[in-house]
Amino acid sequence: MNISRRLPFLASASATVLLLAGCAVGPDFQVPAAPTVTEYTPEPLPAETASAEIPGGDAQRFLKDTDVPAQWWREFNSDVFNTLVDQALKANPDLDAAQAALRQSHENFLASQGSLFPQVNLNSNVTQQRTSNQNGGDNLTLYNASVGVSYLVDAFGSVSRSIEASNALSENQRFQLEATYLTLISNVLTAAIQEASLRAQIVAVQEIITLQTQAYDLINQQFELGAVARGDVLAQQAQLTQTQASLPNLQKQLTQIQTQLTVLLGHFPAENMVPSVVLTDLKLPQNLPLSLPSKLVEQRPDIRASQALLHQASANVGVATANMLPQFTLSANGGSATNSDGGGFFSPDTFAWSLVGGLTAPIFRGGQLAHQRQAAVYAYERAGAQYRSTVLAAFANVANVLNALRLDAETLRVQLIAERTAFQNLDITTERFRAGAIAYLPLLDAQRTYQQARIALVQAQATRYADTVALYQALGGGWWNRNDIEDDVPEYPLARAIP
Repeated sequence: MNISRRLPFLASASATVLLLAGCAVGPDFQVPAAPTVTEYTPEPLPAETASAEIPGGDAQRFLKDTDVPAQWWREFNSDVFNTLVDQALKANPDLDAAQAALRQSHENFLASQGSLFPQVNLNSNVTQQRTSNQNGGDNLTLYNASVGVSYLVDAFGSVSRSIEASNALSENQRFQLEATYLTLISNVLTAAIQEASLRAQIVAVQEIITLQTQAYDLINQQFELGAVARGDVLAQQAQLTQTQASLPNLQKQLTQIQTQLTVLLGHFPAENMVPSVVLTDLKLPQNLPLSLPSKLVEQRPDIRASQALLHQASANVGVATANMLPQFTLSANGGSATNSDGGGFFSPDTFAWSLVGGLTAPIFRGGQLAHQRQAAVYAYERAGAQYRSTVLAAFANVANVLNALRLDAETLRVQLIAERTAFQNLDITTERFRAGAIAYLPLLDAQRTYQQARIALVQAQATRYADTVALYQALGGGWWNRNDIEDDVPEYPLARAIP
């Protein structure tokens, strides 16, 4: 084909154009500087938290500039935790949706790169016509085939900035996936801890009901002997009934959290495939990682996702700026036309070609392009403000969790003392009442105090576990230490194979 003789010329022109395309208007994106603060909280953290002689009461230490492990949930030393996380990562539909969104955005990015290359199209048609002459006319068939090549010269970076914006959006989806991954794991563990807490509270209430039933029987016996009034019997009965009435509410909460956990694992509620966690079987991590504040902006998926949107907004300013400037195009066509009686295609007699250069420059658009560029600038400013807001919220999240962990430990220590004291007081008060040394009201108060202390102790234990999970989540979850990138799928370099 004779058009092949023109390909070296087109290649040379394309190379020249690519050199010209290196000049892209608009701002070159700069990653925002990390915050200069060196602490998360106004006051220094203690060397270690308070401790209590009870499961979940170990002292915890904050190790500064220590990395978060990739599979941080294994720090709780629970096979049930590991099983729950594995099931959720395999079957949760939200994670599947986030992975699909990443692949979609990456394909869009790859598609946008096609604008950098010449567009080649093949056109062919067959035309049949009849001509009239003195002999009555002839049927004539015309065969046409041509190849058209067009190229948009990216002289001012409109195409390259569009590709940059598409790539930034793909990066945003990557960290949206990481955020979904982290949130899912944290929600599963928190729900499991809450389920274990509710189970322990139900056991505690059942034990309290047993104690109050024994007290009720004792008061009944004393009433029959005339040692106490009928009002004391009714008061104990009311206390027992009130405690019994609290049990269905705890059982309702338990079924609700079990349903939530089942759905997080990707199952229907009726399948009931949730293994139970025993609160006292969990190991409280004693050495807690604490990333430097300057590293938090690199590790939090929500911050990185917001940074990617800021990058996209920056690139869109360049696109809007380039749209105000001239656009250059190159096009070439080569083809052959022949009829049914003529020679073959692409012979020297039937071949024709053309090469055209074009320029389009906006002259008057009624201010449309200027306003579009200004809108892009404001969108960039808005994305910058949202990024700063995300960073501040992330630091507040870490600070709140650190303060919570410190106070959780103190709460558990004090609550353990309160529970043990309340139990001893109840035991002594019951014996004195049985001996007739005191009236009924001190016994009733002792029962109420112990019930409140026992439930509060279980809740304090669970809170320490839950807030420890919250710290790992607040620090980003260690996604940067995972090594599960799919090496066998090079077209998806950002996609991760969730185990």
